[in-house]
Amino acid sequence: MDKLRSEGSKLTLSMIVRNEADRYLRRALEAHRDYIEEAVIIDDGSSDDTADVCRDMLSGIPLHLVRNKQSTYHNEVELRKQQWHETVSRKPDWILNMDADEWFEPGCRPLLDETLRQRQSDAIYFRLYDMWSETHYREDFYWRAHQTFRPFLIRYQADAAYEWKETPQHCGRFPQSIQYFSYNCHPLRVQHYGWVKPEDRRAKYDRYMRLDGEGRYGWIDQYTSILDEKPNLIPWEG
Repeated sequence: MDKLRSEGSKLTLSMIVRNEADRYLRRALEAHRDYIEEAVIIDDGSSDDTADVCRDMLSGIPLHLVRNKQSTYHNEVELRKQQWHETVSRKPDWILNMDADEWFEPGCRPLLDETLRQRQSDAIYFRLYDMWSETHYREDFYWRAHQTFRPFLIRYQADAAYEWKETPQHCGRFPQSIQYFSYNCHPLRVQHYGWVKPEDRRAKYDRYMRLDGEGRYGWIDQYTSILDEKPNLIPWEG
């Protein structure tokens, strides 16, 4: 599909990946390539074919791929700063920050094009749905991210002052100073598939407990709830 847009509306995908070759990376990049003009990807110490998947799925699209020899996710804020530095070095107009298991619902291209052309808002907020299966998302006391709008897309402003939440976990995918940008809450929904498989849920639980077992940066009860055997699930309606 033709990706030509008006001046000032180039969309750059920014992503951090690690050992994603056999998970959801192909599906995510297949969805994103329909509307992005460029991609900046930090491969944070993968030991599989993640880098090759990125090159293959984004063939024909400018790709700035940075490969870390060792993972630095244990200090997420430094990794996010690296992602930010590499992304803004490409002089983007708009930055779409997605994880390797997240993508918009189908049919998003026209709505995104319209959003990138508008001049009123510099940060676009969306609802994130934590998919607990291919057809259902989770909704309960601990899992209700979709009830809140959060930023995934911003217009880059080179002259703005950017400051980070200086925590080793849960620091945010963007500098916290974007909270002062003019913003819009968008109707498009983001699906997050990182919880779909039981083995992925167990791996995330183990990682959170290893990196934040005392709940200093996150919510310990939510970590524990990851392993609930019968969570409340709601059918996804497309």
